Amino acid sequence: MQTPLEVKGRSPQAQFTLKVYRGEGMALLAMNWKKGRRPKKNFVGFSIEYKEPGRQQFLALKNRLTFEGADLTDPNAYSTLRSPIQKFRWIHFPYDTSSSGKFTYRVIPVFMDAAGGISYGVPQMVDIDLQNETYPKEINVAFTRGFVSSQAFVDRYIKFGPISKLLPASAKDGLNFTPTHPKAAEALDWMGFEARKVILSTLDAAIADSSAQVYLVAYDLNLPEIVSRLQKLGGRLKIIIDNSGTHGDPTSAETQAAAQLIQSSGAVNVKRQHMGQLQHNKFIVVDSPTTKMVVCGSTNFSWRAFYVQANNAMLLQGNQSVQIFKQAFEAYWASDDPLVFGTTSSATWNPLGLPAIDGKVAFSPHSPSNALLAADAQDIQTAQSSLLYSLAFLYETPGVIQDAIKTLTVKDQVFIFGISDRQVGGLDIQTPNGNVAPVYPTTLTKNLPEPFLSEPTGNDKYGVRMHHKFVVIDFNLPTARVYLGSYNFSVTADTLNGENHLLIKDKAVAIAYMIEAVRLFDHYQFRLLVQNATANQGKLFLKRPPSVPTDKPWWDGYYTDPRKIHDRKLFA
Repeated sequence: MQTPLEVKGRSPQAQFTLKVYRGEGMALLAMNWKKGRRPKKNFVGFSIEYKEPGRQQFLALKNRLTFEGADLTDPNAYSTLRSPIQKFRWIHFPYDTSSSGKFTYRVIPVFMDAAGGISYGVPQMVDIDLQNETYPKEINVAFTRGFVSSQAFVDRYIKFGPISKLLPASAKDGLNFTPTHPKAAEALDWMGFEARKVILSTLDAAIADSSAQVYLVAYDLNLPEIVSRLQKLGGRLKIIIDNSGTHGDPTSAETQAAAQLIQSSGAVNVKRQHMGQLQHNKFIVVDSPTTKMVVCGSTNFSWRAFYVQANNAMLLQGNQSVQIFKQAFEAYWASDDPLVFGTTSSATWNPLGLPAIDGKVAFSPHSPSNALLAADAQDIQTAQSSLLYSLAFLYETPGVIQDAIKTLTVKDQVFIFGISDRQVGGLDIQTPNGNVAPVYPTTLTKNLPEPFLSEPTGNDKYGVRMHHKFVVIDFNLPTARVYLGSYNFSVTADTLNGENHLLIKDKAVAIAYMIEAVRLFDHYQFRLLVQNATANQGKLFLKRPPSVPTDKPWWDGYYTDPRKIHDRKLFA
């Protein structure tokens, strides 16, 4: 049974409304003042507390900002009870969502008098189940945490040892690297988050089922915890490994992995391939009379994909999904020619056969008659309410998708949040005012003060950090849908590369990806604010109530700026 996707606070005495959305290992809380009214000028933000299933004690979330002059020696200085959140929405990662039962959230409006004294209004409370599986035994959406640019990662693990003790210095060293960080097991579990669990547990299920056959396509393959599991499968594994560019070098991790798997599975079961340009798929098929599982998405089988980048993985269960992916695998195995693959049924949309979900998948490379890029762009332009995207390489691939997003951006009725990575590692954000501004043009820490300065770069400061390829259309409408997969929404992905491209029409899946998109947008927008403040020799503080009539309260923009008004109303 699917748990509620949205839960609303019901306190009639509270001055504001609260809606909590269920995500994948996270929750989005959205607040709004009731009945179109505006808050009083002494309203300085929201305190957020939560209680885990089976626990009696509420824990207050912490802010990253506080009021100027606050006593920072006080361990509770950043508690949202003292330093409230000056936003109308917030995303929370509970420490552990594996426990069954409901999480309780309590949100309290915070007020401040002229002397700086804090007082509290009537709270709103909700109970929500943050179960791990999106649709049990059918589909599960999972994300990596994406530690890079994360003060949380620094707080938890860097103080115990440098990043070099967690990650190899280069991809080609991956298969021979063993972490020596004293918190390695905990840190890797935290960094890999649900995507790592889904991928590893799928392989473990295949190992445990002696009748299971495994079909795997890998672009990057340098993780010992993946390769060692594949070796245990012996002749039950059939694998295609990309050999484009440096992947084909004699010393690459992919070449090393191929040699190891030839020894365990036999040369007849290992194939190197790059199709027209890249064999860019990253999917696993497990097929037996009792085990029917597919994992796909953007997550490569690499150190960087699991532990540095923001990525997603989708687990599909059921015979029809297995047979569709297996058929695509066999078509890849049969020919390296994009023109040949483009004529197969795998290159057209195929229904996934999921009972509760309208989902389908198509594989690249496509022929001119079944190419999808233009149709994707047309669908994007039909968005009625919102468009949220997280697209690696978007700004390197001008064309119909970028044009569609630009066209939609100027439409006032459609709310847009988006993120894309540049090749140099800088990250561009589509800000609420519609302007595109770089967060950091070359490195993660340029122009940023501590604690940002101590953030690691994953041993490759120019590598891609945001690696998603998804678009969420109208998450809050019955027509909610998501495009996702390994497909980079480019002509190359459409007609040359080996790719998987899914369209899922389902509100639960759309909300999960919406929350991930908002999480990344908010995270990097905050960094942009810090960067701009630092460049102007300033610091960011929470805003106190206006002291003179010409001052504006922190929330003024949410009632005067059209984009912020749209933001406040859409989610709440």
